[in-house]
Amino acid sequence: MEELLEREIILELKSRFFDLISTGGLSFSFSEVLSQMMAILKELLKVDEIDFYGCLEWKQGMLLEATTRLSTNDEVIGSFPACLVSELAEKPYSFIKYPESMPQYELLLVLAANEKPKGLFGFQFTGGSLTRLSDGFFNKLSFECNVFIEKARSLADTMEEEKRYKQLFRVTKKFHSTMDMDAVLGEIISTLREVYPSFTYYLLLSHDHKGYGGLPVKDLEYDSDNLTAMQSYVSGQIQFEDSVTEKNSIMYAPLKGKQGVYGVLQVIAPNSLVFPQNEVEFIKLLANTAGSALENAKLYEQSRKLIADLQLINETSHQLNTSLRLTDTMKFICGQIIKSFNAQEVGFIMLDEDHDDYSVLQGSTSFFFSKDASSYILRIAKRIKQEMEPLFIGDISSDRDDASLHFHSIMGVPMIQSGELKGFALVMHEEPYHFAFDTFKLLQSLIHHSTLAFTNSMLREELEKMVVTDHLTKLYSRGYLDDKMNLSMLEDQQGTFILIDIDNFKSVNDQYGHQVGDEVLIQLARHIAKNIRGTDIGARWGGEELAIYLPGAPLDTGVMIANRLVEKVEKNTDPNVTVSCGVSTWIRGQEDTTKTVFKRADQALYLAKGSGKNKVVVQNEEQSCFSDKV
Repeated sequence: MEELLEREIILELKSRFFDLISTGGLSFSFSEVLSQMMAILKELLKVDEIDFYGCLEWKQGMLLEATTRLSTNDEVIGSFPACLVSELAEKPYSFIKYPESMPQYELLLVLAANEKPKGLFGFQFTGGSLTRLSDGFFNKLSFECNVFIEKARSLADTMEEEKRYKQLFRVTKKFHSTMDMDAVLGEIISTLREVYPSFTYYLLLSHDHKGYGGLPVKDLEYDSDNLTAMQSYVSGQIQFEDSVTEKNSIMYAPLKGKQGVYGVLQVIAPNSLVFPQNEVEFIKLLANTAGSALENAKLYEQSRKLIADLQLINETSHQLNTSLRLTDTMKFICGQIIKSFNAQEVGFIMLDEDHDDYSVLQGSTSFFFSKDASSYILRIAKRIKQEMEPLFIGDISSDRDDASLHFHSIMGVPMIQSGELKGFALVMHEEPYHFAFDTFKLLQSLIHHSTLAFTNSMLREELEKMVVTDHLTKLYSRGYLDDKMNLSMLEDQQGTFILIDIDNFKSVNDQYGHQVGDEVLIQLARHIAKNIRGTDIGARWGGEELAIYLPGAPLDTGVMIANRLVEKVEKNTDPNVTVSCGVSTWIRGQEDTTKTVFKRADQALYLAKGSGKNKVVVQNEEQSCFSDKV
């Protein structure tokens, strides 16, 4: 009768276990299946409470994983009892009645696989109900529980693996739908956090990064103490590192593409002496997929940059081949370099024939026309003249005591035409090591393509200037001044004209000769050039007469400049001479022409010559005048 009852219990138990798996009502989380299984055991065996302890290898003990009690405190149950270990070694499925090492239980039902303990059930029976069941029954019970636990684990693992591979498929689709490295890296971490919430992750990258939006990214340092990570990166193979003291195991999976390794994924599994083998394959596949995606994103970024570089060179070449003025072209090129290279200052420095002096081309950024720029220009010019090679300086203050330099990252590229150094381009940023080496190579290519056009443009403008320039004084010609005055009277509101004559110039020629007379004219022309603005026009009017036109300037400004010129010439010419000046002006709204303006200035000059010379006279239409002897 008892044997029949035991058989019925076993059959009912198997049937209920089968229903647990076959109904599909559970998500097959192993913990849920285990709880349902223990409820069935409690009901059929009529026991008070059942506790299940899982094997905890790293502590050589057991951890309470599930219980039928309403409340309990999780705790680790010491080390495996010696008697338990010896009995498990003898038979794969076993039970122990009234265990001395665990007296709180009347029965221990031991679970094992491959002669290794996997866990145990602890039963607390009411009264003498334990004695009514035979040892044969408990052997069968142990066998059936082992079989069910293994099936449940296997099924839960299969479903979990299916879920992970679905996630891997979803992630792979995302990887191949984006070319953004940040998005790829973010998806790696997001997937790992979803699948393994208790693990810790780091991305050890071999390329420069800017933080990647708060992701756990670290530099893969080549001199790092983490030799295991470096070994994984260099070999392209998965590496493991186990720590007894830290109670964790670390997996290093290389992020590998077809052309190289782009970093290492570091995964830290807590409370494990050995990295869980069932997780290795999934992480490996994720890392390989991510490596390919990173490579594609990197190649896409490189291709976009290459296209942008080619567009920059093409646009610049096109601009250089247009008929724009050199200043406009330089402004365009400086703007392109600032935009493409993220530079702060861009200057084009031209050297004279002896390389002793320099000039800054118009269109360079304003900094290069300040006094502070000279220290940078002279330092770079010296090195370029010596080496005749491009300079790529990550931090210019690192090799000198002067730490007060504002700009640290510097690129200097010589402009060489037909083997002769014409000048150099200077690109700067205040942050050290701001420019990438690829940027430096692009700048060299850009300057190489541009130098010939720069030179031709400068020669063209020099030739144009020669056509409208007096050969002796280097001032503009009379015809050029006439044209500019006519244009000004159409566009400006007012303007002032100064006519200048050297006093007693015939006596200078007679006493010193025409060659000295020419030198006096040159000295006067230099004084004029130094005392007018870049928009003003100094010209040779004829013979010993010179002229200045000040577009947009009022009469007072013209008188001030004329008086200054009279004073400078009297004090700073050799042989000493003086000049007389006649000044006239025009204002929009009055009936005036260039001829009338010239005529009034000429009349004023005549009065200045006739009233003692070495003075400034202003003449108006009513012939009233005033003079100012300096």
